[in-house]
Amino acid sequence: MIRKFFYIIIFFTCLNGYTQDPIHTQFFMIPETLSSSFTGAKQATRAGIIHRTQWPGLNFSINTQFAFIDEWFKNINSGIGLSVLNHKETTTRYNFTQVNLNYAYQFPISGEWSVRPSISIGYGYKNFGFQNLVLEDQINIFSGIINVNSIDPVNLNQTINFFDFSTSALFYSENSWIGFSVKHLNRPNISMEFDGQENLDMFLSLHGSIYIPFGNYRNDHRLSAIFNAMKQGSYNRLDVGAKYAMDTFSFGLLTATNPVGSDPNSHFLTSINAFVGMKWKKFNFGYSYDFNITDIGRTGGVYELSVTYDFDEDCDFGCPDY
Repeated sequence: MIRKFFYIIIFFTCLNGYTQDPIHTQFFMIPETLSSSFTGAKQATRAGIIHRTQWPGLNFSINTQFAFIDEWFKNINSGIGLSVLNHKETTTRYNFTQVNLNYAYQFPISGEWSVRPSISIGYGYKNFGFQNLVLEDQINIFSGIINVNSIDPVNLNQTINFFDFSTSALFYSENSWIGFSVKHLNRPNISMEFDGQENLDMFLSLHGSIYIPFGNYRNDHRLSAIFNAMKQGSYNRLDVGAKYAMDTFSFGLLTATNPVGSDPNSHFLTSINAFVGMKWKKFNFGYSYDFNITDIGRTGGVYELSVTYDFDEDCDFGCPDY
């Protein structure tokens, strides 16, 4: 009974957290998680999936999956794709699913650089799983019985559905790329109360991969600085690090930081994230693990597994290097 009551407290405490977008450590492996401007960027059919598990050691883990498929249409210099995001919290059974239709247009702006503006239209579905909650007046502490009915005045929706609109732009050369995205332009209402109003904050992201010439290493070896700066409401995060890619294997190391703390107890440095990747034929595999360095406890860290498949990549004037 105490455990159930504790879950109620956690649920309502974390509701504000559910207004934040899921993020991925391996944004440089599957940049479609960042921006719809990467739709069709390999100028061929491309598909992939990434799975993220956060804090399994706290018995309050959060699982996120993102899958996509996109196609390049050479005659109109455009990429069109479909992506699906699924996000679930294991204890409260909160679940969020969104399907997006993405479009990107590509054109050169110089002999080395091109730009890809894009738009994205999504349909989101949130399920708060209130059937798993026990309200205060249902708990009889003297008899130890949980009543079925409640007279609590809170009037809640079981599910929320909404349309969502986003836009982005990507500037890239053969070896580097930098872009920005603005998600939730229409700030959809995600209130769980009937006739309530709680608008989803816009998610802003500035991200890039910058090629760093280093020594006389072989042409199939590349060193890149990578970063992703994010802001959504009072939440902010900056991931910065480096990736070293060889012909078959790649390695990366990033730091996750909280540049503008929203609380006096906020940590500036929150985790150290290690990554290893492998190419095999037309497949790309990735694994990353985030080592928590805050005093939140033994969280079990965060790990991600990713896989992509490139169908007959054919870039006429360069593709973003990822």
